[in-house]
Amino acid sequence: MGEALSEDDDDGLDPGLRTLRDAVRRFLATEVDPTVADFERCGEFDWTLPARLRDFGMLGGFLPESQGGVGLSHAGFAMLMEEAGACWGSLRATLNTMNMAALMLAKLGTPAQQARWLAPLLAGELKVWVGITEPDHGSDVASMRTRATRRGNDWVIDGRKLWITNGAIGDLGILMARAVGEDGAPGGITAFLVDPTESRFEARRVHTMVLKATVTSELTFDGTVVPGANVLGEVGEGLRNILVTLGFGRLSVAAGAVGAMRRAYELAHAYALQRTQFGAPIAQYQLVQQMIVEMHLKLESSRQMLRRAARALDAGKAGRLECSAAKLFCTRAAHEVANLALQVHGGIGYSEDLPIERIFRDTRGAIIPEGTAEIQTLIIGRELLGLSALEPPRGAPSR
Repeated sequence: MGEALSEDDDDGLDPGLRTLRDAVRRFLATEVDPTVADFERCGEFDWTLPARLRDFGMLGGFLPESQGGVGLSHAGFAMLMEEAGACWGSLRATLNTMNMAALMLAKLGTPAQQARWLAPLLAGELKVWVGITEPDHGSDVASMRTRATRRGNDWVIDGRKLWITNGAIGDLGILMARAVGEDGAPGGITAFLVDPTESRFEARRVHTMVLKATVTSELTFDGTVVPGANVLGEVGEGLRNILVTLGFGRLSVAAGAVGAMRRAYELAHAYALQRTQFGAPIAQYQLVQQMIVEMHLKLESSRQMLRRAARALDAGKAGRLECSAAKLFCTRAAHEVANLALQVHGGIGYSEDLPIERIFRDTRGAIIPEGTAEIQTLIIGRELLGLSALEPPRGAPSR
């Protein structure tokens, strides 16, 4: 019988990364995968996993040893996120949020902030959230309305955030808000470290069709006081701070999408050979073969897009074109592959007893975060043409 072709045959990984990948894959297959369905049904995440995955480099492994990492390359980190995505979308999403917070703390945090939060975060002891998106502002980050008004040495936060992963249960948040001086003069977007034990705010869970094991949340700040010592980076430099994580986050999402589509393809491949209709395996029929071939092509092309993005970041480039292209292409392809895999399974693909139903939902969800497909298209267009569709044409009145 045929076997699903895998990147293992020609993966381009050095022996050390290949050994790491195989160890991670065994751990996820034996320790995590058997538990995923139960956690999904109860809408909860296994919070023992970050600490257990830390030694594999899945939590902060990209940081230098001096900051608690192992100096993992972007290619190596993408490999790890692919494995997480192949196992469980909520795992990859949770690790993404934790790693983005770790990256910002490592690059922007003061020694005191790093001592207080970075070490326990890298040990898997903190649940974290990153608060950027608002009910009326997602892609248009520069128009966010959440305000931070200086009051003596502290800041007072007013506003709302929405679609915040694990916001309602977090031990630490990185909140983006527009700074306002004591004289009322508007300033730039600023990042704040929010500890819920010292800064009170309202939080509620928002139930969604995707990533059911993460606690998607709405956060409301009404006179929330944040100590001045909790400003992350410079006041007014929040947009620049966000840029620190953009390529990294998009690479992670693209890698998770490649992992999810690989899992969907392997499941469909195996099912097509096992399932019989009209006296023969359905893999023998032309239209089923067409679907398997289409899935294989999307998987292999996506893998190459992902690798190119990782190589760009490892070469020290900003990787705006490569990471946006990988995020756009891989997330779209993942959902297309999941759709075909569900079709191969037929009616049983709808069942929550099989992972195809979850993969179908979660791959659809990956098309929107870290910049929607439409925003990625405009970023790619700007990088290719040197003209931004997000800015008014020269000579045209600004809106």
